[in-house]
Amino acid sequence: MQNLMPPVATIVPTTHTIHGDTRTDNYRWLQDKTSAEVIAYLNAENDYTKSVMEPTEALQKTLYDEMLSRIQETDLSVPYKYGDWLYYVRTEEGKQYPIYCRKQGDECTEVVTLDVNVLAEGEKFMSVGAYAISDDGNLLAYTTDNTGFREYTLRIKNLQTGELLPDVIEKVDGVSWAADSKTLFYVTEDETKRPHEIYRYVIGSPASGGGGGTLIYAEPDALYRAFAYRSRDKKFLFVGSASSTTTELHYLETDNPTGELTVILPREENHEYYAEHRDGLFYLRTNKDALTFKLIATPVSAPEPLHWSDVIPYRPEVGLEDFDLFSGHLVASEQADGLPQLRVLDFSTGDEHTINFPEPTYSASSDVNREFDTTIFRFRYSSLVTPLSVFDYDLSSRERTLLKETPVPGGWDRTQYVSERLFATAGDGTKIPLSIVRHKDTPVDGTAACVLYGYGSYGIIMPASFRTGIFSLLDRGVVYAIGHIRGGGEYGKPWHDAAKLMFKKNTFTDFIACADFLVEQGHADREKLAIMGGSAGGLLMGAVVNLRPDVAKLCLSYVPFVDVINTMLDDTLPLTVGEYLEWGNPNEPEAYAYMKSYSPYDQLEAKPYPTMLVKTSLNDSQVMYWEPAKYVAKLRTLKTDSNPLLLHCNMDAGHGGASGRYDALTEAAFDYAFLLTQLGLV
Repeated sequence: MQNLMPPVATIVPTTHTIHGDTRTDNYRWLQDKTSAEVIAYLNAENDYTKSVMEPTEALQKTLYDEMLSRIQETDLSVPYKYGDWLYYVRTEEGKQYPIYCRKQGDECTEVVTLDVNVLAEGEKFMSVGAYAISDDGNLLAYTTDNTGFREYTLRIKNLQTGELLPDVIEKVDGVSWAADSKTLFYVTEDETKRPHEIYRYVIGSPASGGGGGTLIYAEPDALYRAFAYRSRDKKFLFVGSASSTTTELHYLETDNPTGELTVILPREENHEYYAEHRDGLFYLRTNKDALTFKLIATPVSAPEPLHWSDVIPYRPEVGLEDFDLFSGHLVASEQADGLPQLRVLDFSTGDEHTINFPEPTYSASSDVNREFDTTIFRFRYSSLVTPLSVFDYDLSSRERTLLKETPVPGGWDRTQYVSERLFATAGDGTKIPLSIVRHKDTPVDGTAACVLYGYGSYGIIMPASFRTGIFSLLDRGVVYAIGHIRGGGEYGKPWHDAAKLMFKKNTFTDFIACADFLVEQGHADREKLAIMGGSAGGLLMGAVVNLRPDVAKLCLSYVPFVDVINTMLDDTLPLTVGEYLEWGNPNEPEAYAYMKSYSPYDQLEAKPYPTMLVKTSLNDSQVMYWEPAKYVAKLRTLKTDSNPLLLHCNMDAGHGGASGRYDALTEAAFDYAFLLTQLGLV
């Protein structure tokens, strides 16, 4: 057994004064990733964590084997049609990464377009970003990241010969093909990882500009991120820029890739809109005079509001999240009463209907739908007790066909589990939904262990979807719950707006209300309650344990955004400036004071804290590794309890942790072993 004493970080005070307020940061030196001393400290933390967890290695192996037994290692996705080919992804037993393939028919010979296992040879990390096939089916444009920093490199593959073209372009954020199958549009990032420029590139052209090609669009405003995408009917390329509150789109006909961009609607503060095209009309999802969005149609030649006609009118109680446009139908992805629904509109008859789902809490969304001239809509559905299922839905006949339910081997039986939807009450009376799942034999009498997961930022909806790993917890009597707290998007944009900027603390108090509700209603024993969150959900964890250190016995915090003030004051970091619209700009005194009042790193105090496992990755580009490292170092000097406090830094990954599927299972087994051991369940 190795040393069981936690490492002690050197104190090197650094002071910073703004708005007349002076803060001292004793651990700023940990922000030098090139420092041998920093790497040594992170390795020491990893060694300490390994020492503490050494007695759980047999349990980790048991959990790993259990979770692996519920995965069909050799598997195949449902093929989707694009052009003359059927495309799919498969996995092979023993291989970490997916294999991208295609066929020209069910009985035809398989062609491997991209084997990620081959790309990963000799690499400690591998992730595929873009995967775009040219209209003629002959070329594949794809991007890869081999560090976890989410810095992607573009390459082109000739699918007829299998050869890689010499074209290589760095820092590419997204790609779209023109109709000629030789012109490619791609988005590049600046030094802060903000997508800011879009280039037109003819395959085989000499390198120039952003790595190759002609600049067609540049976004100078640091609040905005540039993007490009193609309409489903393939006639238009949409090029635009968006902050978290404002959008501006331009368009270009894809059969004229050298043409000029034309603006649809000039940017207008707090106006968000997103476009698709059908039969000479732009369909715009817009929040102009419609807080939860509406859908309008307008002529391509006259997109101004004067010419708008409602397709799906504004309904304050329903959030219009997205839409899929086809030649004869429209499918809207909506949030109603905090749950997803799919609304179908038939253009020929004007009839509307919704696709119904049977369970009290679930996840449902559009799947891959590449064809425009079709009456078949593909969607995916799952719940906490229903594995991921892919359906084809006939938009005319309303017939629903199950194409595949993801197999769950290992003796798993869905009838052994119970899922429900309950509501906690926040301090201001707001009802906060919880999605809950447990083994049917787990009592609801206040004696059960429980894991409560939360996020609550950016308007992101936390889906109540199937997770094979959690059944290793449920089978041991642990209740699993998701708190759909404000700051997310479960009730559309108002739910997000109610817990961002100067209302951010609603996220934290909502989560505490969920935890208290679970205890009060008998779903959890406070002494066996664990809370869990990552990234902005890690900020949630840090804020909650500062506000209510007694709220739970255990806290698992992943890549946590805990050093809010220091990060938001550094506009050279990735994401910072664009995030002003979510968190506020600390260069403004009022925003600074409010942020400081909840920033977990700044609000640490000398008092007892729960048992904690904090995880990060050295190559994280979204929440820099030093935030959790500094947080743990400072907390060790303040906490007055003897509860374990562990930091683990993956030295070869980024924001999402390990990239290989078996490595990801190993990480999950480690976390669950810590949780079960510390809650006294093994």
